[in-house]
Amino acid sequence: MKKLMIGVTGFAVIALGAFWYTSYQDKETASTVVSGDIKQIVQDFSLGKSSAKSASITSSELKVVSQDSKATVYDLPKDEFFVSIAPFVNETHPCAIHNLATCRGEMANEDFKVYIEDGDGKVVLDQTMKSQPNGFIDLWIPRDQNLKVKITHDGKTAESEISTFEDDNTCITTMQLI
Repeated sequence: MKKLMIGVTGFAVIALGAFWYTSYQDKETASTVVSGDIKQIVQDFSLGKSSAKSASITSSELKVVSQDSKATVYDLPKDEFFVSIAPFVNETHPCAIHNLATCRGEMANEDFKVYIEDGDGKVVLDQTMKSQPNGFIDLWIPRDQNLKVKITHDGKTAESEISTFEDDNTCITTMQLI
């Protein structure tokens, strides 16, 4: 009988510990899916008007983790893909999924000529754009495409091919101006 009591007590302690750990983990990572003006939310982060511990944006959603570790998830538009490009001359960082709260590019508040065309040669974008205070150029472009991107600044040019399919990168930090 004594052996059975220790076994039951030990099991109860393990079960209680697992419950506490799971409850604690759920509290830390609980997510709320909400709607809102996603483009404005993204712009506010890029301009430094909003802050968070993390604000990672994938091909399908923006997940904002507040300073108190509560997560809020926003769905992205079904017909548009978000990509953020940090053109650079000297310094960059490796990245795949853009974090609006922490990613920083070399060339903040600079004017760039941005030209994008699709696989058929149709112009998707052709305009001068200013990089955000975080050094990135935020773009909302068509989904499910292979695109050619050309960025020009002060006589230097960077060219790259990007794609906007599910699970593609949202952070482009490989476009060196030469």
